[in-house]
Amino acid sequence: MSITLENTSILQRLRSETHASHDALEQNEFNQALTAGHISAEATRRFLAKLYGFLQPYEAQLSLHTFPAAWEVAHRRRAHLILEDLQPTSELPLCPDMPPLRTWPQVLGAMYVLEGSTLGGQVITRQLAKAGIATRTYFTGYGERTGPMWKSFCQLLTEAANEANQAEIVQSAILTFQKLHAWIDQP
Repeated sequence: MSITLENTSILQRLRSETHASHDALEQNEFNQALTAGHISAEATRRFLAKLYGFLQPYEAQLSLHTFPAAWEVAHRRRAHLILEDLQPTSELPLCPDMPPLRTWPQVLGAMYVLEGSTLGGQVITRQLAKAGIATRTYFTGYGERTGPMWKSFCQLLTEAANEANQAEIVQSAILTFQKLHAWIDQP
């Protein structure tokens, strides 16, 4: 598997065209406290609960699609890791306003956002460890496989993208960032 020059444009487009939405999402209360070095275990639990509320319905929508084995979708499901961190005593609220995942390009755009979060999770894991906060199973992502899983995803994405579906992939990624941001910022 190698990324062809003509298809690398989807990765460039995604990085470029989702930049503003990605930056807006990162301005949430949890990230600001983490960056300032004032993160608490309670803020981490609140943030993880919000992430679960988005990931669980996202993963439920993913399960409605058939993926070739190379996508390793079963390994890409991570909502259960949040439950390991939180061990909730009651049901966590779920996001009622999810991005649509009806088409293959919509799925690819949303996956770009959620798979990309595994990279940021590596940084968050280190910061939580420094703060002595143990609830970081979810943020560990795929552990040592995080880099290879991301590269594999990028490879598969570039192979699946074409001139006809790139705009829809990008729009789905932007909408996923926006919906996630709105959900996380909701009290």
